[in-house]
Amino acid sequence: MLVNGKPEDQIPLSDRGLQYGDGLFETMAVMQGRPCLWQRHMDRLARGEMALGLPPSDKQQLEQEALTLSAGHDQAVLKIILTRGSGGRGYASPSPSAPRRLITIHPWPDYPQRWYSDGIRLGICRTRIGRNRQLAGHKHLNRLEQVLARSECQEASLDECLMMDEREQVICGTQSNLFLLQKNTIYTPDLTHSGIAGVVRELVIETAQQLSIPLLITHLDRDSLRDADALFMTNSVMGLCPVAMLEQRQYDLDAVPRELSRRVQEACTASQ
Repeated sequence: MLVNGKPEDQIPLSDRGLQYGDGLFETMAVMQGRPCLWQRHMDRLARGEMALGLPPSDKQQLEQEALTLSAGHDQAVLKIILTRGSGGRGYASPSPSAPRRLITIHPWPDYPQRWYSDGIRLGICRTRIGRNRQLAGHKHLNRLEQVLARSECQEASLDECLMMDEREQVICGTQSNLFLLQKNTIYTPDLTHSGIAGVVRELVIETAQQLSIPLLITHLDRDSLRDADALFMTNSVMGLCPVAMLEQRQYDLDAVPRELSRRVQEACTASQ
């Protein structure tokens, strides 16, 4: 673990990331000692810094520190956390602030091969995800909704669960983005008010355009899920996973465009 570039395993109790979730994070795959989709992650981090009013981090410095921790790992997960740094009691930000950066390396998760060959099993969470246009799309540190939702998923022995907002719109998985296919068109939820704009979600949208596959960003509800021919989920570590079943509804794994899936998976596992 590196804290501001130095080997450390502690941060001050006064850190605003700990006190208030005042910060951002990125989680990315590491292959052959190098982070994957690095520039996409940095672009999203920069958008989050602007939204939260954090001073722009030195992306070259982050890259060098990330490479230092990634070196020697054939397959791992890298996590970068940026906080506003330490501050006193109360919500008001310190002025000036001294942001703190934390970089950690973790073992590769033991995703079952059946996720990719046979599809994952989904449920729908009771926990709702809040609407906040100012924070939507950004990977900020306030993730209690996902923590509660992930607990539901584990208790039900499901691979992943979908989260809806209070208007009954389907937004995302507990740790992934959602896509559905119907009549050769791909649909993905509008994240204007909720959710995280995943880097692999962005990759899917671009790849679909390259392959001339119609893709619409729109509002989705339970009826949309019921009427879909196929579903798939994405994030930067698991890549693209087809969905076998949502509650009692089964989906056609073969309906997910193979070339789209192949290109996305290759991009997700290509070291930068």
